Amino acid sequence: MTSPIVHIPVRHQFVEADGVRVFYREAGDPAAPTLLLVHGYPSSSHQFRDLIPLLADKFHIIAPDLPGFGFTEIPAEREYRYSFDALAVTLGAFVEKLGLERYALYVFDYGAPTGLRLALAHPERVTGLISQNGNAYLEGLGDAWEPIRAYWAEPGNPERRKVVHDAVLNLEGTRWQYVHGVKDLALVAPESYYLDALLLERPGNKEIQLDLFLDYANNLKLYPAFQAFFRDTRLPTLVIWGEHDPFFIPPGAEAFKRDNPNAVVELLDTGHFALETHVGHIAQRIREVLGDIPA
Repeated sequence: MTSPIVHIPVRHQFVEADGVRVFYREAGDPAAPTLLLVHGYPSSSHQFRDLIPLLADKFHIIAPDLPGFGFTEIPAEREYRYSFDALAVTLGAFVEKLGLERYALYVFDYGAPTGLRLALAHPERVTGLISQNGNAYLEGLGDAWEPIRAYWAEPGNPERRKVVHDAVLNLEGTRWQYVHGVKDLALVAPESYYLDALLLERPGNKEIQLDLFLDYANNLKLYPAFQAFFRDTRLPTLVIWGEHDPFFIPPGAEAFKRDNPNAVVELLDTGHFALETHVGHIAQRIREVLGDIPA
């Protein structure tokens, strides 16, 4: 007798929080331990589309689109000022609106400084941590940051801003982030980078992204506070990175063990968007490392 197929539907919804119409994906039993998935640049909750069904039988999954990304909508009259502080405030308001009292965090790329701000504000709510190429250490910044560092040094120089714009804010630059360091390109779904690039073309969005690139420098100032959070809480932690990521390099993954010796650190033979190539393995490791977190 064959086993029945268990299909857990993923719901695609909007909720009003912080004056923003936040789009999010939700799956699983709300009574189960909650896992809050926070995406990075230039993606959205779409990057978790294959991970969510692999975890929804065990966890209550919530995956929002941050302001400026995906399908989240911001009314013009809101006059939203894009910074990582602002993204974290909106994420916090979203969590409050959904009534999430306890949750584990999955942070990737921009999701790390955004989600970890949330953790600093309410450390008692965080039950576990997954960092998938989500950096919190200076040694984790790779050479791909050099044009952006030059922009930080001369924010008023339009040429510095143009270099960053031309390097990443287009289809070619977006595709490169998905495929760099990937051995089998057939595993990378082209709709991922096409969707990201298409959404970058919305009116005003490229200026938003340039503002966030500039503001990323402020995240480095919070690294010591993030590290203190790791030390003080010693939460169940999985650090699982694509080792060929040109932006967030392996020393940044290994550094987590300095502040939380119990952290499980694993490097994968892939690039920045590790879920494109290793989603099954990452899901299994999440089950192993965070399988006993409380609801």
